Amino acid sequence: MKWSNPTNLLQHFIDLRYEMNKELEIISSIITTLNKALTSLDLCSNELGSEEGKILADVLCKVTLLTSLDLYDNNLGSEGGKALADALCKNSTLTSLNLGCNNLESEGGKALAEALCNNFTLTSLNLNSNKLGSEGGNALANALCKNSTLISLNLYYNNLGSEVGKALSDALCKNFMLTFLDLAFNNLGSEGGKALADALCKNFTLKDLNLRNNNLGLEGGKALADALYKNSTLTSLNLNSNKLGSEGGNALANALYKNSTLISLNLENNNLGSEGGKALADALYTNSTPTSLNLENNNLGLEGGNSLADALYNNSTLTSLNLENNNLGSEGGKTLADALCKNFTLKDLNLRNNNLGLEGGKALANALCKNSTLTSLNISWNNIGFKLESNNPNLKILQ
Repeated sequence: MKWSNPTNLLQHFIDLRYEMNKELEIISSIITTLNKALTSLDLCSNELGSEEGKILADVLCKVTLLTSLDLYDNNLGSEGGKALADALCKNSTLTSLNLGCNNLESEGGKALAEALCNNFTLTSLNLNSNKLGSEGGNALANALCKNSTLISLNLYYNNLGSEVGKALSDALCKNFMLTFLDLAFNNLGSEGGKALADALCKNFTLKDLNLRNNNLGLEGGKALADALYKNSTLTSLNLNSNKLGSEGGNALANALYKNSTLISLNLENNNLGSEGGKALADALYTNSTPTSLNLENNNLGLEGGNSLADALYNNSTLTSLNLENNNLGSEGGKTLADALCKNFTLKDLNLRNNNLGLEGGKALANALCKNSTLTSLNISWNNIGFKLESNNPNLKILQ
C-alpha cells in the first residue's frame, strides 16, 4: 500500500495505491474511516478484477468528499463497470473517473451511459481501450444528449465505427458542455468524419478533438476543413494518420486562412507531399493563431521544407514545429537554418531522420550561434558527423 504525502490529510488529498488485491476489503474500511479527509484515490494498475470493482462501488456510495477516482488498467470487466455505474447514480461528489483499460465491453458502457443520465457532478470520464463497440458507443452518445455536466470524455480505441460517429455528431448538436473529446483509433471512416464535421458547424463549446487514425480519407478531411471555416471555438485538432493526401492538406490549409481560433494542428502521417507542405506554409504567412504544427512523416521533400522555412521568416506565433522524417536533405536543412537566424518565437523544432548530412549540420550549428529562443532541437538520425553544440543554456539538443 502506498500513501503519497501521508501527513497531508489537512489538505484533503490522499494518493493511495496497493500491491496485494487481497487487502482491498481492509482498504475499503480504511477509506470509509478516512471519509472526511479523502478527496482523491489512485488505484491504477493493480489487477483488481470485477469483485474488487464491486467493493469499490460500495465504497463510492458511502464516501462524501471523494472527487477523483483512478481505476485505470484493473480488468474490472463488465460486472465491475456495471457496479460502478450504479454507484454513480447515488454519488454526488465525484467529478473525475478514470476507467481506461478495464475490459468493460458494451454492457459496461451501456450501464455507464445510463448513469450519465442520472449523475450531475461528474465532469471527466476516461473510457479508453474498453471494447465498447457500437452498442456501448451509441448508448454513450445518447447519454450526452441528456447529460449537462460532463466536460471531458475519452473514448480512444473502442471500435466505435461510423454509425457511432454519426450518433456522436447528433449529440454534439445538443450538448453544449463538452470541451474535450478523444475518438482516436475508432474506425469512424469518411462518413463518421463528415458527420462530426457537420456537428462542428453547429457546436460552439468543443475545444479539443482527437480523430487520430480513423481512416477519414480525403472526403472526411475536406469536410473537416469546411467546418473550420465556420467553427470559432476549436483550439486543438488531431488528424494524425487519416490518409488525407495532398488534396486534403490543401483543403485544410485553405481553411486556415479564415479560421482564427485553431492553436494546435496535428497532420502527422498523412502523405501531404510537397504540395500540401507548400499550401500549409502559405497559410502560416497570414494566419497568426497556430502555435503548434505537427507534419511528421508526410514526404514534404525539399520543396515543402523550403516553403515552411520561408514561412518561418514571417511567422511570429509558431512555437512548436515537427518535421521528422520528411526527406528534407542537406539543402532543406540549410534553408531552415537560415530561418532560425531570423525567427525568434520557435521553441521546439524536430528534424529527426531527414538526411541533413554534414552540410545541413554545419548550417544549423551556425544558426544556433544567432538564435537564442530555441529550447528543444531534435537532429537525431541525420548523419551530421559531429556533435552540435550551443551557448544557449536553455537549449536541449537531441542527436
